Amino acid sequence: MGKALVKIKPKKYKVGDIVKVDFIAIHPMETGMRKSKKTGKILPAKYINEVKFYYNGKLFTNMDIWESTSTNPYLSVNLKITEPGEVKVTFKDNTGEAGEKSKKIKPRA
Repeated sequence: MGKALVKIKPKKYKVGDIVKVDFIAIHPMETGMRKSKKTGKILPAKYINEVKFYYNGKLFTNMDIWESTSTNPYLSVNLKITEPGEVKVTFKDNTGEAGEKSKKIKPRA
């Protein structure tokens, strides 16, 4: 599957703060209704349909999304920082392809 990016905002935070976790996946998000400009044939459906957010191995948010979501989807959720660790985002598309991206959580003292 394509590339992905996870960002934590703001960059500086401490335990107890609520941060924004941004996730961007580089994915064509084809609906199965668009024609190829080169061949004129309909492009097969290929879209991310499942995204899960984990904090230190525990699921805290999951999303079911559809083919109508834009190319290279951008998703954002809030997270309360309780300890150092890792945020991991997993994603899967309708063809079964999957990917994941992680970001270390390093709160200031």
